[in-house]
Amino acid sequence: MSDDLLPEDSKLTRSKRDWAESGKFLTGRIARPEAGRLPPGQHLVRNWPVLDLGRQPDVQTSRWKLKIDGLVERPVTLDWAAFQALPQERRTSDIHCVTTWSRYDNPWRGVSTQALLDLVQPREEAAAVMLHGYDGYTTNLLLDDFAAPDALLVHEWEGKPLAREHGGPVRLVVPHLYFWKSAKWISRVEVLGQDRAGFWEINGYHLRGDPWREERYSGS
Repeated sequence: MSDDLLPEDSKLTRSKRDWAESGKFLTGRIARPEAGRLPPGQHLVRNWPVLDLGRQPDVQTSRWKLKIDGLVERPVTLDWAAFQALPQERRTSDIHCVTTWSRYDNPWRGVSTQALLDLVQPREEAAAVMLHGYDGYTTNLLLDDFAAPDALLVHEWEGKPLAREHGGPVRLVVPHLYFWKSAKWISRVEVLGQDRAGFWEINGYHLRGDPWREERYSGS
């Protein structure tokens, strides 16, 4: 599915674009992670809210593939068996959504982003990645953020296969950034020479999205 099929003028997109223009939810505070687990303007939830662009692609593991290409020495396309053959890690992390909810202690299983980068060997000029989803979604990350020690491409949550509604079979989890950066239904990691905006970033959201600095919107 190509990016031009994304619902740029959907009710959800218009609403969230309005939030960005008005600075909704901003508190103007900056915090440090060591000062507490809850970033400024966030509230805790026990459930896991489902947010998407109105599409939940049904991607069976038999046809799932992950392409990693761009400014790399060894571009690869992994099928499910090849992805499962990579070293698997278990980690627990908090998640923080830009819509102000946070959820603590989420247990994941998956492949570290650093292991994927080691596989493809980014070129010296590589600086960022663009993440592509099976739903046509895109979001950008600086290469250092993508390679963070706790960043994973996950396929399990709470000991069970990641549900379709939450981005299964595989999604990214980058706990130190707002959760819109953790692309669902991931299909491609494109390594770039410079940062460039993805879907929500074009629609008024911050290029990086650090919840501790309250980087919700482009003007934050």
